[in-house]
Amino acid sequence: MAGLAQSAKPDAPPRPADELPVSRLKADATVSVPLAPGAAAADGALWIATPAGVVRVDAATNAPAPAIALPAPSCASLAWGLKALWVPQCAARTLARVDGESKAVTTVAVPVADPAGSIAVGVGSIWVASDASGVVSRIDPDTREVVGEVFVGREPAGVAFADDVLWVTSAATNTVTRIEPYTNTVVEAVTTGPRPGKVVVGEGGVWTLNRGDASVTRIDPKTNMVVTTIAVGHDVGAGDLAVGLGSVWLSAPGSPLVRIDPGTNRVAQRFTGAGGGAVAVAHQAVWVAAGPSLTWRLDPKLVASLRP
Repeated sequence: MAGLAQSAKPDAPPRPADELPVSRLKADATVSVPLAPGAAAADGALWIATPAGVVRVDAATNAPAPAIALPAPSCASLAWGLKALWVPQCAARTLARVDGESKAVTTVAVPVADPAGSIAVGVGSIWVASDASGVVSRIDPDTREVVGEVFVGREPAGVAFADDVLWVTSAATNTVTRIEPYTNTVVEAVTTGPRPGKVVVGEGGVWTLNRGDASVTRIDPKTNMVVTTIAVGHDVGAGDLAVGLGSVWLSAPGSPLVRIDPGTNRVAQRFTGAGGGAVAVAHQAVWVAAGPSLTWRLDPKLVASLRP
């Protein structure tokens, strides 16, 4: 493993974020399914985990299909790829596969280390943080067997794949590890804020949501160096994280939507009030948990235009 790249202490924003009540948000559509953390975007749809199973929301009509029952309760984040939806089932120590066409459900025997973490699909494999000691398992979708392991820092949680690179956060070591997926080798471990969980890639950076101090660390994927760590606060550390459409988005109970501007690396807007805890970017929209039974679909440009 290469040496650790140094992190930056959370930067104070140049001016306070615009704080607005959540009532200022006007949804393009309201979906009668509660958004859960780690929803997965697929061709023409958004998949959401619910207590009844997984639900496919049509991106054109915003209509939810009936829930597809699973063998065991879901956990962590869903992932779409290889013509299927992949669903971690922590209690059962399995990964469910929902076929994209037939909707048939099968399972793969693999544990998931962090119930609040995430899995990823990339280079023809499924990647799961499978052991708290620091193991990431590579699963062959055809044989449904573990065909490789990569060793990272202890308490691995978030897994993200983008641009032929795999990124894995480790809460116990305060790191995000860059992995070369074609060779299953570690390229570098980068020091983040305390206890990183979710990790996403986009808008020119790798972003980790740090559960230890409710901050977000930005890493430059070209250099594997920390650009900055952004103090967010308001107990968003245990919330959800998404990136795309010009912003980084967070959601936590009491702070249904927080927007970070990647151009300035500061919190630009914070919407406060009821709801929150899950956010997704898919199909040119931002999807946010609007309460215990609803999901809002928002226009990101309209969100960004709102001022106190």
